[in-house]
Amino acid sequence: MGSLNKAMLIGRLGKDPEIRYFQDGTAVANFSIATSEKWKDKATGENREKTEWHRIVAFRRLGEICGEYLTRGKEVYIEGRIQTRSWEKDGITRYTTEIVADKMQMLGSKDSGGYGGGSQGTAGQGTAGQGGGFQGSPGIM
Repeated sequence: MGSLNKAMLIGRLGKDPEIRYFQDGTAVANFSIATSEKWKDKATGENREKTEWHRIVAFRRLGEICGEYLTRGKEVYIEGRIQTRSWEKDGITRYTTEIVADKMQMLGSKDSGGYGGGSQGTAGQGTAGQGGGFQGSPGIM
Protein backbone atom coordinates (compact mmCIF):
# COMPACT_ATOMS: atom_id res chain seq x y z
CA MET A 1 0.00 0.00 0.00
CA GLY A 2 1.23 3.52 -0.77
CA SER A 3 1.59 6.48 1.55
CA LEU A 4 -0.07 9.87 1.81
CA ASN A 5 1.41 13.21 2.83
CA LYS A 6 -1.36 15.82 2.79
CA ALA A 7 -2.26 18.72 5.04
CA MET A 8 -5.49 20.73 4.88
CA LEU A 9 -5.72 23.83 7.06
CA ILE A 10 -8.15 26.69 7.57
CA GLY A 11 -6.72 29.55 9.56
CA ARG A 12 -5.81 33.22 9.72
CA LEU A 13 -2.57 34.81 8.59
CA GLY A 14 -0.35 36.11 11.38
CA LYS A 15 1.31 38.69 9.11
CA ASP A 16 1.57 39.61 5.45
CA PRO A 17 3.40 37.02 3.32
CA GLU A 18 7.07 37.58 2.54
CA ILE A 19 7.75 37.06 -1.15
CA ARG A 20 11.20 36.49 -2.60
CA TYR A 21 12.54 35.38 -5.95
CA PHE A 22 15.24 32.83 -6.71
CA GLN A 23 17.93 33.75 -9.24
CA ASP A 24 15.98 31.96 -11.97
CA GLY A 25 12.93 34.17 -11.27
CA THR A 26 10.90 31.56 -9.36
CA ALA A 27 8.72 33.19 -6.70
CA VAL A 28 8.47 31.85 -3.16
CA ALA A 29 6.07 33.19 -0.52
CA ASN A 30 6.47 32.43 3.19
CA PHE A 31 3.79 33.07 5.79
CA SER A 32 2.24 31.55 8.89
CA ILE A 33 -1.37 30.77 9.66
CA ALA A 34 -2.97 30.13 13.03
CA THR A 35 -5.51 27.40 13.71
CA SER A 36 -7.43 27.31 16.98
CA GLU A 37 -9.14 24.61 18.98
CA LYS A 38 -11.76 25.55 21.59
CA TRP A 39 -13.21 23.41 24.37
CA LYS A 40 -14.75 23.61 27.81
CA ASP A 41 -12.55 22.36 30.67
CA LYS A 42 -14.55 19.64 32.45
CA ALA A 43 -12.83 20.20 35.80
CA THR A 44 -13.23 23.99 36.02
CA GLY A 45 -16.00 24.70 33.51
CA GLU A 46 -13.80 27.37 31.89
CA ASN A 47 -13.69 27.88 28.15
CA ARG A 48 -10.21 27.03 26.87
CA GLU A 49 -8.45 27.68 23.59
CA LYS A 50 -5.23 26.40 22.06
CA THR A 51 -3.66 28.00 18.98
CA GLU A 52 -1.20 26.26 16.68
CA TRP A 53 0.98 28.15 14.19
CA HIS A 54 1.81 26.59 10.83
CA ARG A 55 4.56 27.75 8.46
CA ILE A 56 3.42 27.84 4.84
CA VAL A 57 5.61 27.97 1.73
CA ALA A 58 4.17 28.57 -1.76
CA PHE A 59 6.24 28.49 -4.96
CA ARG A 60 5.91 29.85 -8.49
CA ARG A 61 2.59 31.44 -9.52
CA LEU A 62 0.87 30.37 -6.30
CA GLY A 63 3.58 32.20 -4.35
CA GLU A 64 3.01 35.35 -6.39
CA ILE A 65 -0.76 35.15 -5.82
CA CYS A 66 -0.29 34.67 -2.07
CA GLY A 67 2.01 37.68 -1.95
CA GLU A 68 -0.44 39.82 -3.90
CA TYR A 69 -3.77 38.91 -2.29
CA LEU A 70 -3.13 37.62 1.25
CA THR A 71 -2.77 39.99 4.19
CA ARG A 72 -2.52 39.71 7.96
CA GLY A 73 -5.71 38.51 9.65
CA LYS A 74 -7.34 37.12 6.50
CA GLU A 75 -8.86 33.64 6.62
CA VAL A 76 -7.48 31.13 4.14
CA TYR A 77 -7.68 27.44 3.22
CA ILE A 78 -4.32 25.82 2.44
CA GLU A 79 -3.74 22.36 1.03
CA GLY A 80 -0.30 20.87 0.59
CA ARG A 81 2.31 18.45 1.88
CA ILE A 82 4.23 18.43 5.14
CA GLN A 83 7.98 18.86 4.77
CA THR A 84 10.78 18.98 7.34
CA ARG A 85 14.07 20.52 6.32
CA SER A 86 17.33 21.19 8.11
CA TRP A 87 20.25 23.60 7.88
CA GLU A 88 23.31 24.49 9.91
CA LYS A 89 23.82 27.81 11.65
CA ASP A 90 26.81 28.49 13.87
CA GLY A 91 27.62 24.77 13.91
CA ILE A 92 24.15 23.84 15.18
CA THR A 93 21.76 21.82 13.03
CA ARG A 94 18.33 23.41 13.00
CA TYR A 95 15.05 21.95 11.76
CA THR A 96 11.73 23.37 10.64
CA THR A 97 8.52 21.72 9.58
CA GLU A 98 6.36 23.51 7.04
CA ILE A 99 3.46 23.01 4.67
CA VAL A 100 4.43 23.27 0.99
CA ALA A 101 1.19 24.62 -0.46
CA ASP A 102 -0.19 23.39 -3.75
CA LYS A 103 -3.67 24.90 -3.31
CA MET A 104 -4.92 28.05 -1.65
CA GLN A 105 -8.45 29.38 -1.28
CA MET A 106 -9.25 32.76 0.17
CA LEU A 107 -12.19 32.62 2.57
CA GLY A 108 -14.49 35.21 4.07
CA SER A 109 -16.81 37.75 2.55
CA LYS A 110 -16.27 41.25 1.29
CA ASP A 111 -18.46 42.64 4.09
CA SER A 112 -16.32 41.02 6.79
CA GLY A 113 -13.13 42.49 5.36
CA GLY A 114 -12.31 39.19 3.68
CA TYR A 115 -12.39 38.33 0.04
CA GLY A 116 -15.16 37.69 -2.34
CA GLY A 117 -17.12 39.78 -4.68
CA GLY A 118 -19.28 37.88 -7.06
CA SER A 119 -22.43 39.32 -8.49
CA GLN A 120 -25.66 40.53 -6.91
CA GLY A 121 -24.37 40.42 -3.34
CA THR A 122 -23.36 36.78 -3.27
CA ALA A 123 -19.99 36.15 -1.70
CA GLY A 124 -17.53 34.65 -4.14
CA GLN A 125 -14.31 32.83 -3.40
CA GLY A 126 -11.08 32.68 -5.30
CA THR A 127 -8.79 29.69 -5.58
CA ALA A 128 -5.29 29.24 -6.83
CA GLY A 129 -3.17 26.20 -7.47
CA GLN A 130 0.39 25.51 -8.48
CA GLY A 131 -0.38 24.76 -12.09
CA GLY A 132 -2.69 27.62 -12.96
CA GLY A 133 -3.54 31.18 -12.42
CA PHE A 134 -6.14 32.73 -10.21
CA GLN A 135 -9.76 31.76 -10.65
CA GLY A 136 -11.93 34.13 -8.72
CA SER A 137 -14.65 36.66 -9.00
CA PRO A 138 -14.09 39.59 -11.36
CA GLY A 139 -14.15 41.98 -8.41
CA ILE A 140 -10.82 40.71 -7.10
CA MET A 141 -8.62 41.22 -10.13
